[in-house]
Amino acid sequence: MALDGIVVASIVKEMSSLLVGNKIEKVHQPEMDELMISIRSQGKNQKLLLSSSSQYTRVHFTNIAKENPIAPPNFCMLLRKHLQGGRIIAVEQPSFERMIKFVIESYDELNVLKQKYLIIEMMGKHSNIICVDAETNKILDSIKRVSFDVSRQRQVLPGLTYQLPPSQDKFNPLEVAGMEAFTEALKQNLQPPAFKGIYTTFTGISPLVAREICYRANIPEDRPLLALEDKDFAALYHSFKTMMDNVGEGNFYPAIYIDDAKDKYVDFNVLPMEHLSYYRAEKFETISELLDDFYKYRDSKERMKQRTQDLRKNISLKLERLNNKIENLHKDLDKAEKAEECKIYGDLLTANIHLLKDKASEVSVIDYYDPEMKEITISLDNKLTPAQNAQKYFKQYNKYKTAMTEVAHQIEISQEEINYLEQILISIENVTHPSDIEEIQRELIETGYLKRKVGKKNNQQSKKSTYLKYLSSDGFEIYVGKNNIQNDELTFKVSSKTDLWLHVKDMAGSHTILKLNDGEYTDQALLEAATLAAYYSKGKNSTKVPVDYTLRKNVRKPSGAKPGMVIYDQFQTVYVDGDLTNIREVKEI
Repeated sequence: MALDGIVVASIVKEMSSLLVGNKIEKVHQPEMDELMISIRSQGKNQKLLLSSSSQYTRVHFTNIAKENPIAPPNFCMLLRKHLQGGRIIAVEQPSFERMIKFVIESYDELNVLKQKYLIIEMMGKHSNIICVDAETNKILDSIKRVSFDVSRQRQVLPGLTYQLPPSQDKFNPLEVAGMEAFTEALKQNLQPPAFKGIYTTFTGISPLVAREICYRANIPEDRPLLALEDKDFAALYHSFKTMMDNVGEGNFYPAIYIDDAKDKYVDFNVLPMEHLSYYRAEKFETISELLDDFYKYRDSKERMKQRTQDLRKNISLKLERLNNKIENLHKDLDKAEKAEECKIYGDLLTANIHLLKDKASEVSVIDYYDPEMKEITISLDNKLTPAQNAQKYFKQYNKYKTAMTEVAHQIEISQEEINYLEQILISIENVTHPSDIEEIQRELIETGYLKRKVGKKNNQQSKKSTYLKYLSSDGFEIYVGKNNIQNDELTFKVSSKTDLWLHVKDMAGSHTILKLNDGEYTDQALLEAATLAAYYSKGKNSTKVPVDYTLRKNVRKPSGAKPGMVIYDQFQTVYVDGDLTNIREVKEI
């Protein structure tokens, strides 16, 4: 799901119609790999997002508000110097590549009008945003500096001449002159399957579009090019030309293809993807609206994942140690279960002490505890007297009995810790804001799982995130906690005792509250609240997840319990799927 040359062409068309002739008012750099540029266009402020993220590189208008660092990075300061106040005079897509060049005119410190290029290269891990002096074609700076140590083929450093990324000897699909040229280009390498041959031969065509070309030509995408006949190449060219004509004429139809069964985005493009007709197509007026929607949560979630990586690793390591500890405790418990055997041996030795000889290593006696009265052999310590041997078994019996009680207690404590830390992992999965991470860290410090960093105080007041709020399809409010602090707040401060409280059964998950109207609720509201409880739990995306529900007054917090840990009774259980497919009418508020 990456931006190909066709999607970039649609972005360039939109940018050209809205940005050319307008001034850049502000430049911000909210992330180390991301710019936010404010532009006054058509009587309103437009926020242009440029991201060189290796996973989610893109360019589009956005309505998302992002917090900016107190001290702007050096690249941001350079752009403010050279571009702020400048006018965009052109937006271009060089060679149908996955890159956009903004041509900007601005006055320098001598009040001389100069041209600069702001170039974004959207090429996966090689993505970059580069500012270039148009007159000299020298790089002023880039959001990611690429030295010789990083790449021997192409360096991106201040003062170097800007060079286009390597073309990989591909052909520009908009410049293919007829079927003969198309066929000749493909026949340069006949080994790969048809769809791969197309996207490795022509610039800006993604595997998705290559599959669509094969589909429209009624040719199996995995059929090798060398197995194609002339009529097959003709069919491929016809579907190829139809799609490229739409690109050349600017006929774009932005749509995201959604798998409703799994509640996930399959892919997107600006040309109709007939081979994805099995999925629901959600259409958009502009490519910016599509990209803003597509990346809104995905990019945010990825950044939160990066920020919690160390925390997640720390908790996972503690869980691994606890699971190993429980495994070893169970082994000790297995050994301790021999306690009764030791008592029997002690009793039998005492009853037959007259048969025991000094320095004997074993003795055979009748087992009076066996209904069949079989003879058994008991090992002895030849350094001990008969009485001492019997006493040894009684001591071992008492030792095992004590161990069984202590080991069982340790298993219980360790399992409680595992349950708590698994709940922390669910909380980490649910973070949507930096303050969520701060709450989890604070909780772990207070419970002793993390050390407080000495001398580091954060006096900056950051906006606090709160629990999730939903409205059911029939008008009931549903609240979902994202971490243990929010769970406690939601259960014991926000909700009333007559509200309905829900939680997945016997696994980590969020506290969920269904606000009742005069003590009444509908089956639909219960189903939707239970589905949200399952979705924000360890049972996410599973089927038939058991969810317990009871009145909030039946939920209690044991004395000394960790945050988020409660007990409850008088509950019922409903089984739901842990995805949002069946509750699309539920809205976040």
